Amino acid sequence: MTNPRGRPQQRLAIVYRPISDFKPDPTNARQHSQKQIVKLAQSIELFGFNVPIAVDTELNIISGHGRLEACRKLGITEVPTLCLDHLSPAQRRAFMIADNRLTELAQWDDRLLAQQLKDLSLAGLDFSLEVTGFDMGEIDLRIASLDEPPERDDDPADALPELPAGPPLSKEGDVWLLGRHRVLCGNALDAAAFAVTLGAERAAMVFTDPPYNVPIDGHASGLGAIHHRPFTMASGEMDSTQFTAFLGPDIPQPCVIQPRRLAPLCLHGLAACRRAAGGWSRRLWRAEKHLRLGQGQ
Repeated sequence: MTNPRGRPQQRLAIVYRPISDFKPDPTNARQHSQKQIVKLAQSIELFGFNVPIAVDTELNIISGHGRLEACRKLGITEVPTLCLDHLSPAQRRAFMIADNRLTELAQWDDRLLAQQLKDLSLAGLDFSLEVTGFDMGEIDLRIASLDEPPERDDDPADALPELPAGPPLSKEGDVWLLGRHRVLCGNALDAAAFAVTLGAERAAMVFTDPPYNVPIDGHASGLGAIHHRPFTMASGEMDSTQFTAFLGPDIPQPCVIQPRRLAPLCLHGLAACRRAAGGWSRRLWRAEKHLRLGQGQ
C-alpha cells in the first residue's frame, strides 16, 4: 500500500500505554481551557476513549494533549496510542498544527445540525445533550431555528430596481420619505432647510461635521503618497469672521434639537460654538492637535 506520493504507506498499530509515560510538548500552541477539558472528560466517560493519542518514539505527544488532561481528570491510567515514527521532526511539528487547524476550516450545516439535535432531544436519552459540546442554551436556539423559514437566495426583497435612463429626478427642495426617515435634497447652509426636513418635530440627536477651514491640497497628503481634493467651501480661504458666519447653520439651534439632548460637533470654530451655545447646559470639548483625514482618525 502506497500513499499519493508513491511512498510505502505506514501501517499504524494501536498500543496501550500508561499516561504517566507521556511527555506533553511545551511548544504545543493549542491551548485547552478547563471548560473544554471538562467537556472532553464527559465525552470520554460516556463514549469511551475512541481517539488514540499520537506520539513519537520518545513518547512526546504530537496529538492529544487535551484528551490526556481529560484522562487525568477521570483517573484513567492507560490509553491507546499511535506511534507516528514515520514522520520527520519537521513533519511532526507541522502535523501538530494541521491536526488542530484543519478541523477549524469545516462548517456546520445549521439546519441539519439543528434537526439532529432535535431528533436526539426527542429520543429519550439517558445522558445530557451537552455531551455533544454544545451548551443547552445554544441547543435550544438551534432547535427553535427550525421553525423559521429557510433563507431564500432569490428573495424578491433583495432585488434592486433598474436605474432610470434619464437625468436624476430629485431637485432642491425635495423631501424623500424612507419609512420613518426623511432625506432632504437641499442646502445645509440654509436654516429653512432644517424646518422643511423636520416639520414640527425636533431631533433627539444631531451630529455634524462641517469643513474645518484649513488647507487640504498639499497639507493632508500622507507624506506625499495621498492627495485629497479640497472642500468646495471652507478649505482655508475664509478669515475668522467669514468662517464663524459660515458655521452658523451647522450649529444645532433650539428649533432643531430637543432640550437636554446630545449634539456632537466636529469643528474648529469655537466662536461659532460659543455664539450658538447660549442655551446649552453642558459642553464637552476634544482638542485635535493634528489634521487627519480618512477612516483611521
